[in-house]
Amino acid sequence: MAHRLTEDARGVYIISATPFTDDGAIDHTSIDKLTDFYLESGVDGITILGIMGEAPKLTGPESIAVLTQVLERVDGRVPVIVGVSNPGLDNMYALAETAMDKGAAGVMVAPNAAAKTESNVINLFEVIGKKLDGVPIVYQDFPLTTSMPISAGGFAALVEAVPNVVMLKHEDWPGLPKLTAVRQTSQQRGTRRVSILCGNGGLYLPQELARGADGAMTGFAYPEMLVEVVKRFHAGDQDGAEDVFDTYLPLVRHEQQPGFGLAVRKEILRRRGIIASAATRAPGPKLDATGHAELTRMMERLARRLDGGMAAAAQ
Repeated sequence: MAHRLTEDARGVYIISATPFTDDGAIDHTSIDKLTDFYLESGVDGITILGIMGEAPKLTGPESIAVLTQVLERVDGRVPVIVGVSNPGLDNMYALAETAMDKGAAGVMVAPNAAAKTESNVINLFEVIGKKLDGVPIVYQDFPLTTSMPISAGGFAALVEAVPNVVMLKHEDWPGLPKLTAVRQTSQQRGTRRVSILCGNGGLYLPQELARGADGAMTGFAYPEMLVEVVKRFHAGDQDGAEDVFDTYLPLVRHEQQPGFGLAVRKEILRRRGIIASAATRAPGPKLDATGHAELTRMMERLARRLDGGMAAAAQ
């Protein structure tokens, strides 16, 4: 039974990488292993064909092949959101309709910088919302990549104008004041409350949760950390959530390097035995010898901290 995304969504919706072979072909075997790994980590949902999934580097048929395989592998166990952003609206609609037909829970759409103004973005999403009538939409607010920011008031107006926008994928910089402003503006205007899941590698996750986020939508290569942090926070254990987060913070930070972090993330997944190759599709980053040595040290230190923490907890 396919899930449908709603305003009540919360928890961790992991952003999936797209595994490639060393020569740049899609690695379908690793897609299944990666999907299983995410599910076993306890995630509440999976988002595919996002920026971290290198969606702009996939052909149309490849995108359909990836979403079909993931949806079949998940088999309704958790909601799957499909990124469908595209400069051409007809291409976007076609991919969105295919995704929903195959069992997606909703689609994620980023604004196009060609809109130029906030009012144009709202108008654009009104058009998209009507065309995709009944399809749950996630608004991806990532101005670092899209070059199209939206204010808290603008987002409230967009939610009012587009009933099928049910979630904000929040990753603006600086993000914490904006997150507070989005929640406060919604309350002041009596606007429908939508789910907010945060990106940016989880770098500010404890503070985002405290400011009203419902969880995370990011791709950190240790998803079990994200799951545990959100779970503890929602159970009222904010200090415990931050303690878990702090243990992983050096690698969270290391992964969140613009233009480089995806290579780190994929290499961690490779070293953890989840994907066969850390290759990104060209043009893309890769680690040099020094980068590999740095990562080895950081992963070894994390392993020691985790072992030490488990030993202390057992005493």
